[in-house]
Amino acid sequence: MATIIQRTLKGYEYLFQEISDPRTNDWWLMSNPGPLLTILASYLYFCSYAGPRYMKDKKPYNLKTVIMAYNLFQIAFSIFLTYNGIYYAIKTDYNFSCHSIDYSNEPQSIRWAADVWWYFVSKITELLDTVFFVLRKKNNQVSFLHLYHHTLMPTLSWIAVKYSPGGQAIPEGTINAFIHILMYGYYFLAGLGPQYQKYLWWKKYLTSLQLIQFCIVLYLNVTGIFAKNCNYPKYLNVAVIFNCFAFLYMFGMFYYRSYVKNAKKAIRKLE
Repeated sequence: MATIIQRTLKGYEYLFQEISDPRTNDWWLMSNPGPLLTILASYLYFCSYAGPRYMKDKKPYNLKTVIMAYNLFQIAFSIFLTYNGIYYAIKTDYNFSCHSIDYSNEPQSIRWAADVWWYFVSKITELLDTVFFVLRKKNNQVSFLHLYHHTLMPTLSWIAVKYSPGGQAIPEGTINAFIHILMYGYYFLAGLGPQYQKYLWWKKYLTSLQLIQFCIVLYLNVTGIFAKNCNYPKYLNVAVIFNCFAFLYMFGMFYYRSYVKNAKKAIRKLE
């Protein structure tokens, strides 16, 4: 029994200390996976069970002001991440087939690692999206796709910060951050009231951009697998490729149900 415990502790130390990037070990939520797993487990429990049960006999909370402020915060945060990504691409002469990670302690290298960490932080703040749905009794919007997306992204981001902060991860996060500027901009306009509905005709195209985003990230990771002289870890390429296919399927089905199928029904009614 003692041998098993010793081996487990050695395995834990090896996985979360020896092979991780020591530069990020003391950053918020990065020392070990425990804090993140606690946050995600609490998130899933609240959004799937505790929250709906708590709200069952209550009226929806009026969170308009809070959500408007939250959307503005997310727009600003996404602009910050997009700027960092563009700056990175310019400063490092980014290679679109693959881009290696600089593991040195140079200030510029630490900045690139911090860019990935800030992206991870943004994925934690975005968990509030679902919390607001639950408190407003919008449970129909708490879909499997929504929960999968909001659980997976912090997990992959944490792994990137812990082991591979930089390189290919930054342009991928930059594309996602740019999409989020548009997405939270849409949410902000929608929250202003019905009189602004005429400015929201582009919702359909926002979903299209999300699908294009997954295709671009898929391309970057496929080329990354076959790229030579690139130290970006192949296991991250594989994980992202798998999830790109999952997102393409789920977002594609959402697009079909929301726009293609409904459009066909509308045409049939006119016939």
